Parts: sequence; C-alpha cells; structure tokens
Amino acid sequence: MAAANHYELLEVASEASSQELRQAFRSLSKRYHPDTTDLPEAEAREAFRRLQQAYLTLSDPERRRSYDATLQAPLPLRPLRTAPKPVPVRRALSGGEWFALLLLAVAVAFSLVLGVGLAWSRGAEFLKPPSWLEAGGQTDGSSPLLVDVGSAVASDPAVQPPAAGS
Repeated sequence: MAAANHYELLEVASEASSQELRQAFRSLSKRYHPDTTDLPEAEAREAFRRLQQAYLTLSDPERRRSYDATLQAPLPLRPLRTAPKPVPVRRALSGGEWFALLLLAVAVAFSLVLGVGLAWSRGAEFLKPPSWLEAGGQTDGSSPLLVDVGSAVASDPAVQPPAAGS
C-alpha cells in the first residue's frame, strides 16, 4: 500500500477524470476498509485513512491543482554539508584497562624475578665480562678499554713506518 503520491495510491493516471477517481476509490475502499479486509486492523485503518486523504485531495479541483503543482515543482536544493572532522578525545582509562596494565606489570616483574632466581640458584655469574673481551688475553687486571697504542705499534714490524731515505 506504500505509494509515492496520491495518484499511485488510487492506481489512476494523473489525467484521470473525477468519475475515474470515484470508481478507483470505491473499489480500493472495499479492499482496505477495516470491516471488509483480511489485513490487521491497525494496518487496515492506516491504509484506508491514506486512501480517503488521497481521494479528498484529488476530488476537489482546487486542492488537486495545488497538489499537482507540488508534484511538478522541483525540490529546493539544499547546500551540501560536509561532515565535521572528528575531534580527538583523550579519555581516562577505564577500570578494566587499569587492571589489564596491572596484570601486565605483575607478569613482567614475576618473569624477571623468576629468571634471576633460577640463574642464581644454578650458580650463574651475574657480572661476567663479555667473551670477546676475554679473547684478547688480558689477565693483568688492567682496563680492557685502555690500550697503549704506542707499545702495540712498536712491537709489530708490519705496522712500522718506512725508514727515512729509502
């Protein structure tokens, strides 16, 4: 029963005479009247009310002229509105988010304590110099980063500068 306009609702052409309008209204009113239809009562009442409104509008010549004018008039153009950009919102963390962060922190702390505890129980050294420093063979206790460059160059003949005059 959904129609775009009164003519479609009454199932007649826009040039229909008053006699054709009356015949269409009578046949459709039998179909949609709440006392003679199989439709639910609320739906039948609404359909019959719209049918009556359409017939009352189109049967009066003055109302029909104004109605036809509204059908032919183009709709006024509205300016296009763009959607506003969303404003970034900083919100406070919820209770569940705080709880998840707490669980994460506890898990990290527990993992560190467990790793250090297992290493200590197995007798692992915590402050062990890196293996690449030990490969240098420095056992005298001097700092491995402070190397006397002059003595290293003087002892290696391949690094000696060429003699003057040769």
